[in-house]
Amino acid sequence: MTHFDWLVDGPIVGIYLLVTMLAGLAVRRYVSRVDDFLVAGREMNVYLGVASLAATEFGVITCMYTAQAGYKYGFAGATPGICQAIAMLVIGMTGFCIRPLRESGARTLPELFEQKFGPRIRRAAGIVIVLGGLLNMGVFLRIGGEFLVVVAGLNPDNLEWTMTGLLLLVAVYTILGGMLSVLVTDFLQFIVMSLGLIAVTVLVLWQIGFGTLVGTVETKIGPGGFNPFIHPELGWKYVLFQLLLNTAATLTWQTVIARVLAAKDSATGGKVFTRTSFFFVCRFLIPGIWGMAALATLAPLALQNLPGGLSSTDSSLYAMPTFLATFVPIGMMGLLVAAMLAADMSTDSSYMLTWASVIYNDIVAPFRWKNWTEKKGLLLNRTIVALIGVFLLFYGLWYQMEGDLWDYLTLTGSIYLASMSVLLVACCYWRRANSWGAAGAIIAGAFFPAAFLVLSKLESTKEISAAIGPHLSGILAFAGAAAAMIVGSLLKPQARH
Repeated sequence: MTHFDWLVDGPIVGIYLLVTMLAGLAVRRYVSRVDDFLVAGREMNVYLGVASLAATEFGVITCMYTAQAGYKYGFAGATPGICQAIAMLVIGMTGFCIRPLRESGARTLPELFEQKFGPRIRRAAGIVIVLGGLLNMGVFLRIGGEFLVVVAGLNPDNLEWTMTGLLLLVAVYTILGGMLSVLVTDFLQFIVMSLGLIAVTVLVLWQIGFGTLVGTVETKIGPGGFNPFIHPELGWKYVLFQLLLNTAATLTWQTVIARVLAAKDSATGGKVFTRTSFFFVCRFLIPGIWGMAALATLAPLALQNLPGGLSSTDSSLYAMPTFLATFVPIGMMGLLVAAMLAADMSTDSSYMLTWASVIYNDIVAPFRWKNWTEKKGLLLNRTIVALIGVFLLFYGLWYQMEGDLWDYLTLTGSIYLASMSVLLVACCYWRRANSWGAAGAIIAGAFFPAAFLVLSKLESTKEISAAIGPHLSGILAFAGAAAAMIVGSLLKPQARH
């Protein structure tokens, strides 16, 4: 039984959706060029960038996997957030890679790579980025719908229609307004999201108490709930992988660096990173607290009576929404659902746009006519965003999640994060890096996570994949990409372009 009341909470959610749609559509008249659509004319300031980046990088999917980490690993589950906060602070203060990237005038990473490695590497990098990004994003929509099913008591039979409706809302303003709509709606969504997160967290700490959460972690998880190095399911491989992964994500995750590319200048991009860095600790810690509250209060049988048709075989993913469904009171429940929808819509819109920008700018670029008009460019970009939406809808319907959601997201992200981070560092700082090394890094970086995902799905090789584990697979992806870049570049003389 849920506390969501359609007469009280429903109007709160409805008003939020209406205001967001109107705001997103209002700026469409300012989009007349491809640069307006993809990078908001490169006029983004610090405050808008901070709000947009924070809103984009916190979706329902984020809340679900970080709460699952809190439920399973306690405070140690916040390790990835600490790693990314450190990475964003250091990179933002030093300008490492992001300064030359912004000053290059590129719209995407592959466009920068062409300057050093040539057009073939640009297209190959674009394909890998889109492949990894879409596989990563493919589960967002369904997990968001399942959150609503559990926390708001929606009929599971209507999940697909709910998902379709949410996607259509996001797609409409993203297709029409591009990055301008994303930035404006992200700002509104950041405000609503922050209010909901703070309100529910204060309620949790007031009603349950921080001491109770600490005691629950000590009793049910043990010392590993505070120290990831000694947790039996985490350990040094997990921590090392998180350091590599989150540093690479800060440098090359397309939705993150889109804010650098849309910034007025490189200094503005750096400030966006430094001022958003602490948010990434909160991004893992706040939902983690909700997960720990679920661990402290849910009865042992609570997760055995979940609605049918959920995508994950790991019931711990649904502990947090099961807890919130009866913990959050009527009225505040409307704010919570509005906040989660805000988080989900901002994430979906930005992700759809950034993958579309890579497809347009780097994959289909060779097939565009020389006299390509801005009008045709906008039409093609909008069509690509719509096609991505169709892919997300159908992929989310059939993919069966197994195990830890965060492991799936990190591995699919590593398909391109490992190689692209190596290419970016080499492109900016190693004169001897060339197209041979770049090609080797792309292949090696994608091979290990992709192979693990395939092996984990085949009955005959599941034991092998379990022995290797997702964290070692990720480490091998980074090590393999770096080794391939060095060896490949040294085998051939520097190519000139």
